Amino acid sequence: MLKFQLRASRPVYLAGIFLLVLLSTTLLGCGKLGSAGKEERYAHPQAAEILAAEGMEAFDRGRYRRALNIFQEVKDRFPFSSVGPLAELKAADANFQLRRYQEAHTLYQEFENNHPTNEAIPYVLFQMGMSHYRRIDSIDRDPAHAINAIAVFSRLNRAFPDSPYAAEAAARILAARDFLARHEMYVAVYFVRTKEYDQATGRLQYLLDTYPESDTAPAAEELLAAIEAGTPPGRRWHEWLPDLSIGNWRGFFDALSPVPGAGSEPSDF
Repeated sequence: MLKFQLRASRPVYLAGIFLLVLLSTTLLGCGKLGSAGKEERYAHPQAAEILAAEGMEAFDRGRYRRALNIFQEVKDRFPFSSVGPLAELKAADANFQLRRYQEAHTLYQEFENNHPTNEAIPYVLFQMGMSHYRRIDSIDRDPAHAINAIAVFSRLNRAFPDSPYAAEAAARILAARDFLARHEMYVAVYFVRTKEYDQATGRLQYLLDTYPESDTAPAAEELLAAIEAGTPPGRRWHEWLPDLSIGNWRGFFDALSPVPGAGSEPSDF
């Protein structure tokens, strides 16, 4: 007897949720189909379930490419089977583990569209947010992914305020907001360098109005005061630049108390 157990792409929170939600199927006498021909493979009365079991085994062993191929096979051949939702979700998870974040986001979004009332939706929203969060670049680059991550995490916490992901989503919102504040500071300092002080003033004021809690706010206040007093920095403008690296804000969540039941973070966190 084989009973599916679903693990998250990050080994946190999910075993209990998905065991009840997606994997109520119990397989009796399941064997491998890998040595069978295609016709025999697909003709087996439990072919979808057996393939899904193979996919889960590959996923649990970290063989994400093989798992992705198997789950895609289930999706293509058996879209209406009892394990169809599992295949949809784990294909997204496999892409996420392979750092194919755009592909993962697309598949998570498709899962939400196809199963809007499924109890796995809080996890799906969290992973959609993470698919943006993992693509946030240094502060001199396009901040779109930080903005999108905040939007998805905020939607998650509005819709499911008591979900197991609420605390981490809130922490990542703060980290992404700090990133955006530093991005605004970077742009403001650029305008100081080019002596476009009206533009710099506008950016700094926006930073202070929008991200007053950020670590960058005190420096922004000081720089704004200097500009308004007619004493903007000259050759030493570069001293006002925030750190371009992403280490500090990406490590923001590490300093928080771990969520009960959380596993270790992936190495690329």
